[in-house]
Amino acid sequence: MVNIKINGIEYSVEEGTTILEACRQNGIRIPTLCWLKDINAIGACRICVVEMSGARSLTAACVYPLSKFDEGKNILTHSPAVLESRKMTLQLLLSNHNMDCLACARSGNCELQALCKELGVDDSSYFEGAKNEFDIDTSSKHMYRDDNKCINCRRCVAACEKYQGIGVIGANERGFKTEISCAFGMDLANTACVSCGQCITACPTGALSEKDDTDKVWEALADPEKVVVVQTAPAVRASLGRLSVIR
Repeated sequence: MVNIKINGIEYSVEEGTTILEACRQNGIRIPTLCWLKDINAIGACRICVVEMSGARSLTAACVYPLSKFDEGKNILTHSPAVLESRKMTLQLLLSNHNMDCLACARSGNCELQALCKELGVDDSSYFEGAKNEFDIDTSSKHMYRDDNKCINCRRCVAACEKYQGIGVIGANERGFKTEISCAFGMDLANTACVSCGQCITACPTGALSEKDDTDKVWEALADPEKVVVVQTAPAVRASLGRLSVIR
């Protein structure tokens, strides 16, 4: 066991436990965007940073395992420096993000939107400059990809590879030009995608969403010459079951 302090209060946690896990075990919330339980702890988004005594810079809580060397250290989860860092990270994300929130399928249920509201970041406080513009991939019959809303958290990549064992999406290009897409720039419809929807479930923004066929369903229901049968697809049941686990 390792004895540490979180916000000045003493706790004892098992050695090897990450700072994020230690905080969650003790009811202390640290916000995240890229972290996904068991499959995606990569410290990419930097939203989970904390201030740790003895450290020269802020520490990503999701990838820092506590050890005996951390005995007695104090971890601050919401210090002024931490809050300022999280706010600036959100501003940087918004500077390369399509913020047409009212027309977005995830509006009101978007993790990025919720964090911006929590930290007081709006569409007037982001950094101006170059901005990527990506084509929207609508080739698949069941979903679309809009990398203009992607924050490169790689949660969809982890879900595709580790939940389903498919791995048809990943990070292409480098640095500012990085985008999550298929190999060689192929459309999603031309890959081995099995239409499971796990990537949509994992996505924290509106970059991935299922196509809405509600109007087609209403039209079929109103057609007196059709007998309409509705059934939940196995992929949907699997996605719902997985959602209850990762949330």
